[in-house]
Amino acid sequence: MSPHLPALQNSVPLYNRSMRFLLPFLLAASVAAVTANAETPIEHSNETRFQLDLKVPDAELAKFVPSGFTMNVSTTGAAKDCNVRVVFIDRVTINNPDGTPKGKGSNRLVYLAVPVKNAAGEGSQLIIGGLTADDAPGPYANYLLASKHSMTTETSGFNPILQTQHWSFQAATGEHLEMDITFQRGSAAVRPLGDTKFYSAKNPTFYQISRQEQVLDIMKNVTTNPPDHVKSFKFKAGGGSWSKLFDGTEKVLSWDNILWLNRTVLLP
Repeated sequence: MSPHLPALQNSVPLYNRSMRFLLPFLLAASVAAVTANAETPIEHSNETRFQLDLKVPDAELAKFVPSGFTMNVSTTGAAKDCNVRVVFIDRVTINNPDGTPKGKGSNRLVYLAVPVKNAAGEGSQLIIGGLTADDAPGPYANYLLASKHSMTTETSGFNPILQTQHWSFQAATGEHLEMDITFQRGSAAVRPLGDTKFYSAKNPTFYQISRQEQVLDIMKNVTTNPPDHVKSFKFKAGGGSWSKLFDGTEKVLSWDNILWLNRTVLLP
C-alpha cells in the first residue's frame, strides 16, 4: 500500500466536514443569485446632479406621505434633520438595457425625495413630486411638465476651479423650483451607493430599484462643517400644490455637487 494512502483517506472526512460548513453559504449565494436575476433592468443612465438637503414644515410634508410609510430623518451626520431633498438632474444619457437610446435619450428634471421607511421597515426614498422637461408624469406618475425650464453651467479658472450653475423649472400651475449657485470645486470621492428603493407617493405600491455609484463633492453642510465652497446662492421654491411646503421657513442644510452618477434602474 502506498504510504500516502492513509493521508488521502484521512482527508475525506475533512472534505466532508468542509462541505457541510460551506453548504449553507453556497445555498444562500444561490438564493441571492436567483433573487438578483428576478429583477428586471429597464434602463441605464449617466447623470450630473446638484442636491439640496432641506428642512421643511413637518406637518405640511406629512400631507404628501401616504399611509404605510414613516419618516426616516437622520439625527446625526451629514443628513441630520433633512426631511426632503431637492435634486436637480441633468440626465446626459438614457439607454435601454441593450444600449440603444431610451425615448429622446436625455432629459432634465428636478424632483422632491423624502427619506422614509416602508411597511417592512426598510430605509427608502419616497418621490413626492417633480418638474420635468420631458416624459411627464414620469415613472412615479407625479412629475409635472415644466412649461418653462432652463439649465446652464459655466466653469472658469484653475486652482481653484469655479463653477456657476443655473437651474429653473416652472409648471403652468405655478409650482416652481429654481437655483443659482457659484461654488469652488473641491476634491471629490467615488461613492458606491448600492441598491435603493424609490417609491411613488402617487402609487405607494410601486417602486424602482436604483443601483448606482457617484462622485460627490460636498460644497457646504451645517452639521459636519466641511470647508465652505459656496460663493453665492439663491433658491426659490413653491407655488401651486407646494405653496405651503415651501412657505419661506424652509432651511437648506447641505449643498452637494454630484459630478457624475452612473445608474441602473430595475423593477422587482
